[in-house]
Amino acid sequence: IVFLFSVLALFIATKPAMADNLEKLDPEVYTVLLENDQVRVLECRYQPGWKSPMHSHPNAIVYPFKSSKIKFTFPDGKTIEKEFKAGQVVWIEAVTHSAENVGNAASHALIVELKEPEKTKQ
Repeated sequence: IVFLFSVLALFIATKPAMADNLEKLDPEVYTVLLENDQVRVLECRYQPGWKSPMHSHPNAIVYPFKSSKIKFTFPDGKTIEKEFKAGQVVWIEAVTHSAENVGNAASHALIVELKEPEKTKQ
């Protein structure tokens, strides 16, 4: 039984948080500015060295207000570093990752997450 609880605890601890929990996961970083049945708009502000827990996003558009350098880590352990330029519009496919501000400056960006349209009843 102890083994079963250990496996369950490990599963819960490593399960990625879904996009609708970002403001609860990291409320000092993520603020929901608008949400409806089609989009969710998040403001993100984080300092150098800040690292998010593993989480998921649906397809989204990112608009950085400030240039930043972010390291993304994926569930399989692979990492990439990406530089975002202020004013650059970036398309992001649905993804699960953690993110770390590896630059020297605070980051500030807007994320527009797209929601699946509801199926029309016929």
